[in-house]
Amino acid sequence: MFIAAFIIAYKYSFNSRAMEDYKKKLGSLADKIKNETPQTPIQQVLPVKAQLIATVEEEARFNNWIPKDLKKKIKAYGVQYDMSQKDITIAALKGFLKEHGVGNFTQEVY
Repeated sequence: MFIAAFIIAYKYSFNSRAMEDYKKKLGSLADKIKNETPQTPIQQVLPVKAQLIATVEEEARFNNWIPKDLKKKIKAYGVQYDMSQKDITIAALKGFLKEHGVGNFTQEVY
């Protein structure tokens, strides 16, 4: 009986001691937050350049059926030259229109 009472007393004393330490640490943290001035961020904010906004063109969906062999060649070319199928298609259409004298493109043909 004496041992059981000793164990119970030890548990409660340990918990209260731990709780007091926790409260002290929490209180010092709150004081530290209140007394320290916030640090200014290091990140620099720059305005968006007007040139970048002007070069973005509105896009429209373009969906056509083409021969499988041509599609395979486009894929292989894209892998070899690190181009997307979209970029290859746009370059091909711009080249075609330029060759036939249609349209005035401000961007280079790929």
